[in-house]
Amino acid sequence: MKIVDVICAEGKTGFYFDDQRAIKKGAKHDGFTYVGEPVTDGFTNVRQAGEAISVMLVLEDGQVAYGDCAAVQYSGAGGRDPLFLAKDFIPVIENEIAPKLIGRELNSFKALAEEFDNMKVNGNRLHTAIRYGISQAILDAVAKSQKITMAEVIRNEYNPEAEIKRVPIFTQSGDDRYDNSDKMIIKGADVMPHALINNVEEKLGLKGEKLLDYVKWLRDRVLQLRTTEEYNPIFHIDVYGTIGAAFDCNIKVMADYLGTLEEVAKPFQLRIEGPMDVEDRQKQMEAMRDLRAEIDSRGIKVELVADEWCNTVEDVKFFTDNKAGHMVQIKTPDLGGVNNIADAIMYCKEHGMGAYCGGTCNETNRSAEVTTNIGMACGAKQVLAKPGMGVDEGYMIVNNEMNRVLALINRRNK
Repeated sequence: MKIVDVICAEGKTGFYFDDQRAIKKGAKHDGFTYVGEPVTDGFTNVRQAGEAISVMLVLEDGQVAYGDCAAVQYSGAGGRDPLFLAKDFIPVIENEIAPKLIGRELNSFKALAEEFDNMKVNGNRLHTAIRYGISQAILDAVAKSQKITMAEVIRNEYNPEAEIKRVPIFTQSGDDRYDNSDKMIIKGADVMPHALINNVEEKLGLKGEKLLDYVKWLRDRVLQLRTTEEYNPIFHIDVYGTIGAAFDCNIKVMADYLGTLEEVAKPFQLRIEGPMDVEDRQKQMEAMRDLRAEIDSRGIKVELVADEWCNTVEDVKFFTDNKAGHMVQIKTPDLGGVNNIADAIMYCKEHGMGAYCGGTCNETNRSAEVTTNIGMACGAKQVLAKPGMGVDEGYMIVNNEMNRVLALINRRNK
């Protein structure tokens, strides 16, 4: 089966681009937007609509495969590629990439995805968002040519003989961490609530007391609203480095606090993402490694999730090799080609690290569907409900894609 044409369509994402540097410099909320001038190249406002490009591959039998190019909410920050605007990058796809895709045989996802993931134009690699979307389309095209699901293509090429199963779904609340937690409980989310604890004074508490109260509330709320005792969600809370900020990155004091959080979360398992951010890759790895060693030695069962300074496949391997946490978030758009997601998940599993197939609220329904297939095929420990911050939409997209994949596989296996 060959590709006979490549078509691009401009799209919107499920959230927004935010100028993180401007926000850190003091841009304030005004309703849902921000007041202030943008400081990062490409931004015209501190918050602006997220953009995507749908890349459609027309196959010689008339089928159309597609993927969505998308980038994270805080584009252009933290060493990431620049702001991803459709008008700037559609010409790159049409002029530089399409001619190299047209006429190609769809024999292997891995080989073709790796080729375009490593492709250079004028000596530079393609924007991560382009690599992300092109590789999604290639995966869909190979699946359509073989008349199987995308999950089966990935399983066959990366995780042979494995059984494709449901993966726990992690839902994110944004700042509406109370009402959105109710939604999660009603829907039966496996992992919840993210909670967006990104400010010490307002959300964590100067001594951690506000987060402690929130975890108590969350525990009681699940016990109150659940309709069966079998529903035991994992509490996964992203603290954006605030615990380290509140306790001066003192490993022993942080461990004390995590032990207290563990107790109030019971009977539910607790995960803490990004406990500190020391603003350096090597030092971040060391801090995560040392905190894991400290809580493990004390028998504290809180699981630490690496996020900050762990963005690429190489970073994932670096943190995994050094046991810097119990789980790594694989931030799918930052990895470029989705082939890298499969590589990263498999590496984590082979080396005893939990693999969280994550991403960003600023993706699309299509990128969520594709990465869900990859998470299922490789046996990730959890996948993110995305895009958006409204809970219902992201959970629906990921949950329903999982069920469709399993139903199709089960039909063929009868």
